[in-house]
Amino acid sequence: MKPTIGVTTSTRSGWRIFPLVAFNVWLAGGRAVRWVAGKPSDVADVDGLIIGGGDDISPDLYGGQIITSSRLDTERDAMEQRLVEEAMDQGKPVLGICRGSQMLNVALGGRLDQDAYGTYTTSDRHWTILPRKTVRIVPETRLARHADTVPMKVNALHSQAVSTLGRGLRVAARDTGGMIQAIERTEEPFALGVQWHPEHLFYAHRQRAIFRALVAAARARAASEAQLPRVDLDAPAWAQSKTK
Repeated sequence: MKPTIGVTTSTRSGWRIFPLVAFNVWLAGGRAVRWVAGKPSDVADVDGLIIGGGDDISPDLYGGQIITSSRLDTERDAMEQRLVEEAMDQGKPVLGICRGSQMLNVALGGRLDQDAYGTYTTSDRHWTILPRKTVRIVPETRLARHADTVPMKVNALHSQAVSTLGRGLRVAARDTGGMIQAIERTEEPFALGVQWHPEHLFYAHRQRAIFRALVAAARARAASEAQLPRVDLDAPAWAQSKTK
């Protein structure tokens, strides 16, 4: 069974980003459909959700200050906040990528640091799709079970980051300066947010594992509805394949 994954994108750049995300979802055994603000989007129609990268999130959602350099899309903000809330209510898994990780946090009541590199002055500042930034994964997290705890090289295209955690979330990774780089829910449904862009790093097996984790969770959710055998979401990929 190929789970269907709804993928939110920017109306401006989504046309070039979505195919790459869809490719990663396909590699993981799923099928992606694109959602943009102003078009129909319903979590009930999919098995899982990816909140993609792109514009900054309006600080109105978490009590921040408007920054003149920010590029906002309030219609997309509203759509994605609703979709995260629907996914949590319906028990469907969510993966947040860069902006999407921040939206996951904000939708669950958290806050963002709008000048993250001003706060974390020792964090390496990169602006590249190449893996130049080092992140350290927190042991005994879901991310660690899927991607190991060896320091990971990732890309970076952000200036903001998670500050105060939303409800039911914990830190899953930080960079060498202490800035939060990944968050995850401590309970079901599966929800993981990464500050980097794993879709650009599909040649790295640890990055593909992030998409496999989402697709496995989506497949398990769909199977539970169909009363089919359940996949262990926290088993490594090789063990999951034996249950298919």
